[in-house]
Amino acid sequence: MNPSDTQQHDRAAREFARLLDIMSRLRSPDGGCPWDLEQTFRTIAPYTIEEAYEVADAIEREDMGDLREELGDLLFQVAFHSQMASEEGAFEAADVAAAINEKMIRRHPHVFDAADDRSSDDQIIAWEVMKAAERASKAKSKESHSALDGVALSLPALMRAEKLQKRAARTGFDWAEPEPIFDKLDEETQELKEAMASGDAEAILDEMGDLLFVAANLARRLNVDPEIALRQANAKFERRFRAMEALASERGQDFTALDLDAQEALWQDVKKTERTT
Repeated sequence: MNPSDTQQHDRAAREFARLLDIMSRLRSPDGGCPWDLEQTFRTIAPYTIEEAYEVADAIEREDMGDLREELGDLLFQVAFHSQMASEEGAFEAADVAAAINEKMIRRHPHVFDAADDRSSDDQIIAWEVMKAAERASKAKSKESHSALDGVALSLPALMRAEKLQKRAARTGFDWAEPEPIFDKLDEETQELKEAMASGDAEAILDEMGDLLFVAANLARRLNVDPEIALRQANAKFERRFRAMEALASERGQDFTALDLDAQEALWQDVKKTERTT
């Protein structure tokens, strides 16, 4: 390690220690912040998830200033949870760091063990084997064990669907090719139409979920991250919709007063403009 790295590590240690001190003071019964004192793991969890998404958003926008700030907010969440755990005598921030340090060293013997020499593909296989072994070890204390253990309930539904499908595929429960999934999509679409015809709201909800689940499976088979694909689709829709509103304004039209055919014409104009630029 060169002197510059040492200085950076020393500064990081000092600043993280300062963050822990700030968090401890915020949670202090003697002069702490009333709001922070009222919080629990459950009440803070939504903020933790939100901060992770804001990190992803800053990355998507390639805004390094925002990324630095959002990573700080996410780190604060780590400090918050660690402080609450320390108060309960469960673990401390140092235990959190030690656990991830040990895990990363254990999962990267090709880096930290000079005797281990493996390729990138070998590492991917070994990584999955080690994660499976870790999950199996955790499951020993439970009454039952499933290949689906460890897929967090709090994940976004689309992301969780993909992870559940990946776990199931490791047991052999998977289509060999993407083509049959299109047939399954047609089947689920027809079942959704039948539910719509029946007017049964619960059945419509159920069949809509099945359709989305199969769509996520198709994305996985095509090596497409469904969360990224949908995020890009959202961004494209937002971009085109805003362009439609702007185009209507340029033409002296009230977009909200236009009928659907007129709005669709604007949509097609926007798409043509995108293809020619």
